[in-house]
Amino acid sequence: MYDAPPGPGPVARRATVLVAVRPNERAPIVDELLAAGYAILEAHSVEDLRALSTAGEAFAVAVVDTTSESRPMIEAVVELRRHRTAFATLFLTDLQSFDLVDEAGIGPADEIAMSPLTPDAFRWRVEAMLIRSSVDETSGEADPALTGQALQQLNAGSPILAVFNPKGGVGKTTIATNLAATLQLRRDRRVLLVDADTVTGHVALSLGIKSVRGIVDTWGAELEGDGRELLLNLATEHSSGIRVATLVADPLGLPTINADRVTDAILEARSGVDTIVVDLHPSYNDINLAIFAAATRILVPVTPDLPAIRAAVQLTRVAAELGVRDRLSMVVNRANSGVAAREIESATGMKAIAEIRSAGMLLVRAGNLGKTLVEQFPREKVTEDFDHLADRVLALVGAGATTRSHAPERTRGMAAFLGAKAGAS
Repeated sequence: MYDAPPGPGPVARRATVLVAVRPNERAPIVDELLAAGYAILEAHSVEDLRALSTAGEAFAVAVVDTTSESRPMIEAVVELRRHRTAFATLFLTDLQSFDLVDEAGIGPADEIAMSPLTPDAFRWRVEAMLIRSSVDETSGEADPALTGQALQQLNAGSPILAVFNPKGGVGKTTIATNLAATLQLRRDRRVLLVDADTVTGHVALSLGIKSVRGIVDTWGAELEGDGRELLLNLATEHSSGIRVATLVADPLGLPTINADRVTDAILEARSGVDTIVVDLHPSYNDINLAIFAAATRILVPVTPDLPAIRAAVQLTRVAAELGVRDRLSMVVNRANSGVAAREIESATGMKAIAEIRSAGMLLVRAGNLGKTLVEQFPREKVTEDFDHLADRVLALVGAGATTRSHAPERTRGMAAFLGAKAGAS
């Protein structure tokens, strides 16, 4: 029979989550949700789900595993919805049950997740679903009684800084690596640097890291339920102290990557570091769109030339359509040449949070040694520029306090993100 585990002591509980998963996976998921402050209602079988149709227990979100007894579990959820007020459902599926769930009908507040999914990933999906389901469709406003604590919990994680411009050659990797080094060496942050450019990425190469394991390369056959190593376990430590990870070691062997699994891996890594910096490929692919949704800030390097400025203008329009325009922060790179920064600001409608002067041969010399500029040349003016950039970024994400204030929009906006891809490309 279903039961609700007691919370620790007299602590006030948040919304109730119905958990209907297999016994061998139930305990860690329940423990994770309890630790987040949720009350738990457990359903141990299909019969328990059916019994809830006439029971009085209320819940806001259901987590239902459909990988075993697929059709009966799905039918029980459908029946439950006929008798209860609306509730969001996170369906855990595999290749066999995915189509059955889809045929049963997925509501706008529901989600489908492929197995496996870690307890931490369950928790953050529930957080986001709770916020999304509380938004009034007419006014667009969320119920603060339901979302206040969820937002407070979401604000407790490390910021994710995506570095992106749809034009190549503007210095994304230079900005990403040196910002990461500045935060690590000069602002006492533990930094994970992720090379998410699966085509032309060269973060490891520019840092002199000769041997890397790709994140996706370790996952085995996609969507077959194979276990995967945690992102932080795959990262290689650079001489600066930065931990460096890449999606794929060899772009020529690139498999089909599930964008949700990539962002889940990045989101899971937040607990082990203070800041995550992600270097992205210059395109609007599914991975980039998913990371946009998870990112706290999207840093946009722009060089003082017309092609780069036009690309930045395009990005502002795409970002507005995707609902992340307010997260863009422009960085003028090679700022001591070409179009003046104030003219770039006027053309793009973005205020520059920092200007990075051209490093010239300093960049070449540092790269030949496998070092960053700020590591190899700590007293140069360009390093002062990165100091300023790091301070501005920390101020934007909470004056140095770890935050992910925009994480809830990751799941809420994913359909819009993927739907907007055609218009963005």
